[in-house]
Amino acid sequence: MPSHPTATRAQWLEARLELLEAEKELTRRSDALAARRQALPWVRVDKDYRFDTEQGSATLADLFAGRSQLLVYHFMFGPDYQAGCPSCSAIADGFDGFAVHLANHDVTLMAVSRAPLAKLRAYKQRLGWSFPWASSHGGAFNYDFNVSVTEAQQRAGGIEYNYRKGGHPIAEGAPPPPVAGFAASCGTDTLTYARDRPGMSSFVLEAGVVYHAYSTYARGLDGLWGMYQWLDRAPLGRNETGTWWRRNDEYARG
Repeated sequence: MPSHPTATRAQWLEARLELLEAEKELTRRSDALAARRQALPWVRVDKDYRFDTEQGSATLADLFAGRSQLLVYHFMFGPDYQAGCPSCSAIADGFDGFAVHLANHDVTLMAVSRAPLAKLRAYKQRLGWSFPWASSHGGAFNYDFNVSVTEAQQRAGGIEYNYRKGGHPIAEGAPPPPVAGFAASCGTDTLTYARDRPGMSSFVLEAGVVYHAYSTYARGLDGLWGMYQWLDRAPLGRNETGTWWRRNDEYARG
């Protein structure tokens, strides 16, 4: 016997059409939310951020690579990590496919991490990536955009993450077992691992001036997990009992 309810084709179609109306409503709401996101006011960025890239030292404006829009994925890879965060790595597996299309629509997709450039380049090579990845090592960029904290801030608590104080529980308390496992897989301890968090920020370049347009964190990044968009349409959905994903070279090869 099947473990899931079954129906005739006619019964399935009736249920599917009801679901279709709900899906259409969600699409309309998503479109309206995207419009509100794009209507946010811009904030001028006056600080002189510096980055190390494969093309040399770069400013934030340089990261646009001649385009007017810049999407930055704040990839968890601290200076003391030996490998990038597995979750960020799962998200980044889709970047190469997207980046070429975005580049031809006036948008540069870029990852930024605090680890030195040499570590980022080695990790890119290991996982077979080619998207641009800049190092903010030694700079304030990650801290100013609320994806990194200092050891002193971590000890003091009250860290702001995802637009609220205390929104960084992993950094401030005993981390749950999956986080400890992620930290170990990155070759570091849990508190060091938790000084970096994921996020995404967008910027626009107009008349030579860079503006910050949008940032999102935590569950706000769900839409960037390409694999989850597929799983949400699979018969068993996400079907999770814990963290199951690995870096793309860590699955058993069959």
